[in-house]
Order: sequence, then C-alpha cells, then structure tokens
Amino acid sequence: MRNLIFCLLGVFFGILMTKSEAISWFRIHEMFRFESIHMYGIIGVAVCLSIPAMWYMKKKGTKTAAGHLVSYTPKKLNYTRYLTAGTIFGLGWALLGACPGPIYVLIGGGYMIFVVVLIGALIGTLLYGLLREKLPH
Repeated sequence: MRNLIFCLLGVFFGILMTKSEAISWFRIHEMFRFESIHMYGIIGVAVCLSIPAMWYMKKKGTKTAAGHLVSYTPKKLNYTRYLTAGTIFGLGWALLGACPGPIYVLIGGGYMIFVVVLIGALIGTLLYGLLREKLPH
C-alpha cells in the first residue's frame, strides 16, 4: 500500500511539473537569461511550502520510508563549497534544460534522449559516492 501511495505521489508530481511548465527547456533558459520570473515563482512556491511542511513533520515526529525521524543537520557555511557546487549544478541545469526531478518526468513524457541525461546523473552520483571520502567537506 505504501508503494502505491508513493507511485501516486510520483504521478501527481509529474503532472504538476508538466502543467507548470517546469520541465520546459525554454522556461529554464528564460530563467537563466533573467527574461522571465516563471521558474523563480515555481522555486519560490516550493521553498515556501517546504518550510512549514518540514516544521510540521519534525513536530509530529514523522518517519522516513527507512524508518528514521525526519530531520536535517545544519551545515557549516562554506561559501567556496556552495558556490562551486551551485555553479556546477547550474551549468548542467542550464545546458541540459533539466534538473534531477524533471528528468524522470521528461522520460515519462516520451523524451527518451533524457535517458542519456539520467545515465550521466547516475554515473556522477556513483563517482561522488566513490570519491566522497577524498573530497573536502
């Protein structure tokens, strides 16, 4: 039953991403060229909804699918780290026209070229996992 709920939430997420045009390559490029506020509005709504949702989940003692309490650990501010990582992520996002969430939506929508993007993202995640201990954190 739990897996069915997650699948239905995934379908809802995909419909929401498609209808809001968050998967549109043109919308993403408009954002990075500062030509439209559309994507900034979507990101802003996501942040504004996430803050009270996180507060509520922590207050209620909600558990993750793995059975752990929902929590986060504040990180020490390191401008170099965040600027470097944000720049790499932003360049990939701008060049490909997709960030990790919409990749699955685009594949589900029939844009099969994004399978290549998904494979690249998985390889990048694997490399990070292998090199994590050697990277400065």
